[in-house]
Amino acid sequence: MVGIVVTAAATLTAGYLLGRLRPWQRLGDWAADQVRFTGTWVRGGAARQAVVVLTHAVTAPRTSWRIMRAPTTETRAPTPVRDPDWVANRRQGEHE
Repeated sequence: MVGIVVTAAATLTAGYLLGRLRPWQRLGDWAADQVRFTGTWVRGGAARQAVVVLTHAVTAPRTSWRIMRAPTTETRAPTPVRDPDWVANRRQGEHE
């Protein structure tokens, strides 16, 4: 009888702590940040990439599926075009 009470108390305590700490959600948030902000995880090698992508796929399957199906986007910023004759083309009020 004492063993059942101790087991029940330990189970309730573990459940409470898991509910407060939310390790699954924290792991998912970490993996989403790693995938979203491609920084060191890209340079971490194939093993690190596999762990991050697998963790993200397990913790957030809908988001992972949406990311995998999304077309790639161009990340290059447009280069501004500079006018070599900008001094000659200024308006009258811009001289000062």
